[in-house]
Parts: sequence; C-alpha cells; structure tokens
Amino acid sequence: MEKRTDKNSYTILFAIGMVLVVGSLLAFAASSLRGKIDENKRLEKQQNILYAMGVNENDESSATFVSTDKAPEAFSKYISKQLVIQDGKALEDENAYLIDVKKEQTLAKEGSYVRRLPLFVGVKDDKTFYIVPIRGKGLWDAIWAYVALDKDMIVQGVFFDHKGETAGLGANINKRFFMDDFIGEHLMAAGTFKGINVIKGNADPLNKDKTDNEVDAIAGATITGNGVSAMLKSELKLYVPYFKTLKTN
Repeated sequence: MEKRTDKNSYTILFAIGMVLVVGSLLAFAASSLRGKIDENKRLEKQQNILYAMGVNENDESSATFVSTDKAPEAFSKYISKQLVIQDGKALEDENAYLIDVKKEQTLAKEGSYVRRLPLFVGVKDDKTFYIVPIRGKGLWDAIWAYVALDKDMIVQGVFFDHKGETAGLGANINKRFFMDDFIGEHLMAAGTFKGINVIKGNADPLNKDKTDNEVDAIAGATITGNGVSAMLKSELKLYVPYFKTLKTN
C-alpha cells in the first residue's frame, strides 16, 4: 500500500509550504533590517564623499576611510552645503546624498525627465571642494566614483569602486596607485570639456603632465579603464554649466 507521503502531491505541497515559510522569514528579516541597511548606505556615501576631498585615514599606500563612528561628525564638519542641480538650477538640499544616481540615469533615458544631479561643497584647510558622485559600466558590472574638483574643474581627489571587476585587474581601480594619479588632472582644455582618458601605453607613465587629459591604465584591465574614461566624460560633463556659473559669481 502506497504511503501518503510517497505521493507526488505531498512533495509538491511540502515544497510550496517550505517556499512560503522561507519567503516569509526572509521578508521579515529584510523588513527588520531595512533601517540598519539604509543607515549603512548613508554612512558609506558620507565616507566616499569625505575620502574624495582628502578626509580619510590613508597611510603611505593603502586607501582607508574615516571610520563609521567618525563619519557623521566629519561630514557635518567638512561638508558646508549639499546641492541638487536640475534644469539649470542649483538648490540646497540637505538630503542630496540620498539621491540614487543609478535611478536618475534610468529615468533620464525616457527622454522627458531632467536628471537631478547631486553635488557636495566641502571646505578643508580654507580650500573649497566640489564633490560629484558618478556611475558607469565596467567589464562585468557597475563602477562608480566620487570626484572632488576645484572651481576650475581640476581634480583634487577621487574614490573609485566597483561591483564585480576582475580581482587583481579591473578591481584595482580602488587602489591608491590608480586613484592618486587623477589628482591634479584637468578636465577642461582652453574652455572646452575634455574629460580624462585612461590610456594603455600612455606616454606619461609617471603622470607628471596634468594637462594632457590622460592617466596610465591598469595592465590587463583595458575594458574597465575604458569604462572609467566613459563614466568621467559622460557624467562630469553634465556639471559643466554649474562650474561656469562659479566663474561669473
């Protein structure tokens, strides 16, 4: 005689029950942790912004953020203004750092939507920094950056990161030896936006020429480097009108 538990219907019902139980537990966990997750994202953005303007705990070679327990106080101390640029207007918004750049990019593809562009104004040692969050595409997945500029769109610092670039190759965009090369690079040339190209076989491997709009590429990471170049050009160009207003004020 066939046991009731040997029937296919029992197996199916058991599987459905397990899915419902596990799904409910996961949903509950996600809901319970939502506040913590959002808080961690907020702290990470603050750390990224601060890093780009030189507020970090770097040693001679490694890239180290301000610790999470110090980040909120440091953010309040060094970031004097948060702006949202949209449709030619720059308005103060204390929650500008919460803007999802990826979502804004997606909405802008619809054509009629005008992107909101977050920008952070920081002051350190009597020097003003304009920090811009940007996002692009690497070899395997998303790459992003926080770029600190002066009023002339000269890079004062950067922080790059990625979601899934190749370890030891494209993943090295968040290493000091690559990021520090961008400091001092000019985005403009004779009043025209040029961006910065990550070039393999760059004729200036020590990166002494800061006006050639080039930095040396990471060996074996050509596609990731191309993604960095494209991201810097397409995203930072959107901020040129704002920086031109700084010249007239």
